[in-house]
Amino acid sequence: MSLPQALLDSLSQVTGYQADSFIKTHELGESPTSIRINPDKINTPPAHLNIQSPVLWNQYGYYLNARPAFTFDPYFHAGTYYVQEASSMFLEYAVKQSVDLDEDLRVLDLCAAPGGKSTLLASLLSPDSLLVSNEVIKSRANILVDNMSKWGLTNTYVTNNDPKDFSRIGGYFDLIVVDAPCSGSGLFRRDPEAVVEWSLDNVAMCSQRQQRILADVWDSLKEGGILLYSTCSYSEAENETIMDWVVDNLSAKNVVLDKKDTDTIQQWGIVRTESPDHKAIGYRFYPDQAKGEGFFLAAFQKTKADYKPFHRPHIKPQRTKSFKHEKSVLSQWITDLENYMWFEKNDNFYLINPEHQSDLKILQSNLYIKKAGILLGQIGAKDLIPEHELALSTILSEQVPILNVSYEQAIAYLRKDDFVPDTDQRGWCGIAYEEHILGWGKALGNRFNNYYPKELRILSRLP
Repeated sequence: MSLPQALLDSLSQVTGYQADSFIKTHELGESPTSIRINPDKINTPPAHLNIQSPVLWNQYGYYLNARPAFTFDPYFHAGTYYVQEASSMFLEYAVKQSVDLDEDLRVLDLCAAPGGKSTLLASLLSPDSLLVSNEVIKSRANILVDNMSKWGLTNTYVTNNDPKDFSRIGGYFDLIVVDAPCSGSGLFRRDPEAVVEWSLDNVAMCSQRQQRILADVWDSLKEGGILLYSTCSYSEAENETIMDWVVDNLSAKNVVLDKKDTDTIQQWGIVRTESPDHKAIGYRFYPDQAKGEGFFLAAFQKTKADYKPFHRPHIKPQRTKSFKHEKSVLSQWITDLENYMWFEKNDNFYLINPEHQSDLKILQSNLYIKKAGILLGQIGAKDLIPEHELALSTILSEQVPILNVSYEQAIAYLRKDDFVPDTDQRGWCGIAYEEHILGWGKALGNRFNNYYPKELRILSRLP
């Protein structure tokens, strides 16, 4: 790989940059593969992934000895793990050092697609916390919905809004994560084609866009709330310069994450850096020093509210029909149904944490929501017609029949191919591989209907 000379020249005075090892690492082009498990579905990484070692700054992250064909791994499609670049998993450390995870928080992941940081946040937050994952690009928002559905939790919402729209709910969020769109130089090893698209002009454009995004979303952070800003860029203009801009323009103070762990950070190969003007502290990942790709993260606390404080509205109980039939049906599909709030909209039933009833109303009134809690399905005369989201959720009742299939049958199911499993079951059943549910099927005597979503099916065949 031949790196842009303009990039190398621009890094010559940047903290932590070591030219010879940096260039050599990129010339080798060997990028580590890492995954992060879903602790609500599995306790240890699947043995077949050939784990090499843990990611030191993330309790659920692991490096692999080699990159497998994730497309043909049923565990991946069941949402038991997420394939995520190791450096970006540093977000867990930043969250733990900057907020109290024992509290019930309102969290926004502003630029969330495809879902790596959102699934990481979801695994850290308390059940009564609420995570709003936003993506402004509609097609990418659909991918985000799929990945959050795989993660299977009730306290995650997905929105499809411009950052400016969040100013409508001033002071709502306790924590905002902005993994900002950037020039992408930190990912050159993973995406060599991105090298030809890099330029100093693009860096300058990204820096301006990053400032605009931060300014647009700032009002929605409460006074005393935390902003975590990150990029996958090496450029000062998108990192240290942005730190100074935040302090100058957003009534914010820098939060030092490693006051007690400076030695640990250094042992991990993470570089502590300072902004030119305010000496704000940020954290840089170089691939020749830390085991991961290029990454940057800095934390800030809001010191003053420049808006009318947000007041949560009182939600009056609404008189509705008893839903006696619906409750009877849903109780057969959902564990401890009485612990949740469920409702109907456009003939579909949804389930959320009852603590989030007012939150749902607030968000619906101000934003476009693509996903709220768990989409259960539609209720017919006798039974539920279940949605794929329910199959992948963590609330599914043990009463629901499960059909375990072989690896070959699991791949056929994920391809949406026709196959007839050997079973005496009748009706709806969860199709599972080694007890991990992939989706729904319906056994009808000599016939079996495959209900895996067409848009998610595997298009290629086993090598």
